[in-house]
Amino acid sequence: MLNDTPSIEKLRWIMAQLRDPETGCPWDIKQTFATIVPHTIEEAYEVADAVTEAVEQNDFSELEKELGDLLFQVIFYSQLGNEQKKFDFDSVVAAICEKLIRRHPHVFANEELSTEEAIKQNWENEKAKERQRRNQNDNISILADIPKNLPALSQAAKIQKRCSHVGFDWHNIQDVVAKIEEEVIEVKEELAGDQQGLAEELGDLMFAVVNLCRHAKQDPENLLRKANQKFTKRFHGIEQQVVDSGKAFEQHNLETLEQYWQKVKQSEKSQR
Repeated sequence: MLNDTPSIEKLRWIMAQLRDPETGCPWDIKQTFATIVPHTIEEAYEVADAVTEAVEQNDFSELEKELGDLLFQVIFYSQLGNEQKKFDFDSVVAAICEKLIRRHPHVFANEELSTEEAIKQNWENEKAKERQRRNQNDNISILADIPKNLPALSQAAKIQKRCSHVGFDWHNIQDVVAKIEEEVIEVKEELAGDQQGLAEELGDLMFAVVNLCRHAKQDPENLLRKANQKFTKRFHGIEQQVVDSGKAFEQHNLETLEQYWQKVKQSEKSQR
C-alpha cells in the first residue's frame, strides 16, 4: 500500500484496488465505459453547481469535494483503458499536455496572436486540423465530433460556432433578430396545425434564439440557467404571499397571483 500522502499515485492505487477481480468492490468491478458515462455527466453538473455556490457564498469546500469526484471519473476511465491495453492515465495526461502546447503557440512558441479573436481563430483552426487527422477523408464534416450528449442549448451554440468558422453565418445581429421574428410568425401559423409541424417550428425558433445569444457573445445555457434561477426566486416570493394570505394556492385566481408576481418584482427593484 502507498503512504497516506494524498497524490495521483495514491488515487490510481485505490482505483486499481476497487477494480481488483478478487478483492475489489462488486459495483466497481462490473462497470464499463458505457455504464460510467451517466455518472460522469452527473458529476460535471455537480461541479457546476458547486462553482455557483462557491462564488455566491464564498465557500469553496464543496467545490473541492466535487472536483475530486470529477477527477475520479478520469481515473476510472483510465483504469478501464489500462486493463484493456488501450490507454492509461499517463497517456491521457500526455495527450492533453501536447494538445494545450500545440493550441497555444502564442505562449509556447514564437507565434504572434495579439487579440482574443486571433487566439480563438487559431484554436478553431487547430481543432479543424485535429478532425482532419482523425479522418483522412477530405469530406469529413466540420460538425462530426460535436458531443451528442451535450445539453441541447450548448450543442446548438457549438454547431453554429463551427459553421461560423467557415463563413456560414449572419454578419449583422439585426439579421439574426429578423430571423427570430420570421420563426415566431411560422410558429403562430402552426398553432392550429398538427403537433409535429408545431414542434419543428418551435425547435427552429429556439435554435434562432441561441444564434442571437451567440452573436451577443452570451452563453445560452448560462442565460437560461440564470433565468430559471430568477423565476424560481420570484415564485418563492409568490408562495410566501400565498402563505401569508392564509388561503390555499387553489383559492387564488390568476389575476391575484399576477399581482403577487408584480409585487415581488417591485421589491427586487427597490433592493437594487
